Amino acid sequence: MESVLSKYENQITIFTEYLEEYPNTDELVWILGKQHLLKTEKSKLLSDISARLWFTYRRKFSPIGGTGPSSDAGWGCMLRCGQMMLAQALICRHLGRDWSWEKQKEQPKEYQRILQCFLDRKDCCYSIHQMAQMGVGEGKSIGEWFGPNTVAQVLKKLALFDEWNSLAVYVSMDNTVVIEDIKKMCRVLPLSADTPGDRPPDSLTASNQSKGTSAYCPAWKPLLLIVPLRLGINQINPVYVDAFKECFKMPQSLGALGGKPNNAYYFIGFLGDELIFLDPHTTQTFVDTEENGTVNDQTFHCLQSPQRMNILNLDPSVALGFFCKEEKDFDNWCSLVQKEILKENLRMFELVQKHPSHWPPFIPPAKPEVTTTGAEFIDSNEQLEELDLEEDFEILSV
Repeated sequence: MESVLSKYENQITIFTEYLEEYPNTDELVWILGKQHLLKTEKSKLLSDISARLWFTYRRKFSPIGGTGPSSDAGWGCMLRCGQMMLAQALICRHLGRDWSWEKQKEQPKEYQRILQCFLDRKDCCYSIHQMAQMGVGEGKSIGEWFGPNTVAQVLKKLALFDEWNSLAVYVSMDNTVVIEDIKKMCRVLPLSADTPGDRPPDSLTASNQSKGTSAYCPAWKPLLLIVPLRLGINQINPVYVDAFKECFKMPQSLGALGGKPNNAYYFIGFLGDELIFLDPHTTQTFVDTEENGTVNDQTFHCLQSPQRMNILNLDPSVALGFFCKEEKDFDNWCSLVQKEILKENLRMFELVQKHPSHWPPFIPPAKPEVTTTGAEFIDSNEQLEELDLEEDFEILSV
């Protein structure tokens, strides 16, 4: 035990020394909607970063599909980044953004359950097995590199089979977020209102609901909002930099998926014009549940130095993530977007109230009537909501 503690104490020392290399500045560091003053809050910054679940390449897991690869080294980095973004949403969903992790400290049972959603086993709902096999339905062979939009579509479909977390996953199209569609998807009737006669009239307004004047006030399904974007042709257009950074300041922020060609990173914040990210390009051995049903989580948190990249070196294909646990969180996000994103002459994306008339009708995705897992379902895509991939959103191959 002492040797284990010594190992991680050394890692913390390395991390702290690395932070000394950060510029001695009064600038704030923003991490997923929270700010840290670098001069006086380095330990808090370390704690905040190390609390994020960190998913990397793994080896020696059961072959994907029975005969496929038993390691995702070299091809699974974007899938791992998607896992990290989703895991952050689940942490916010069950434990809250202010939850902190400490090594060797007993954690809430919800934390263990979240972690088990991502183990590298075919029966875990967001495992590398499930994501890779669901990607086949998106035109990606097992072992083929994903772009950010493909990962978003895969997470959207897998979430349909995840009853415990019960997330509504909305992936924007054509750089446009539609408020009407999101509210249609996230507003769900209470369990007691399950007969036609119990349903609220169509004329019931959101203002009446918020004031509590009706017994039929719908519940809100927690929202994972993913916005795939292309912010330039071959490199990011500098006109988008300020708006991109503003997204990390929003309390709903889940960061961004992106990186460089065929090298994906999970961006969690920024300092000045440098993005801070978690890097999945470390190959670790598969970890399974122990005899007592828990997971040893020591390799699922990054205690090493945080890495940084100048924002202008970012590939222009990215996907922003946001989590809105309640409807008021989404309304607040809309206000922030109106204030900080839509003020730009060249907007990073659009936020509109009504569903565009020239688009196909919006139908909220629903779990298909099958008894399989998502991975086994990939040959029956017509039973899932089909969204055409926009290849322009994929990170360019070199």
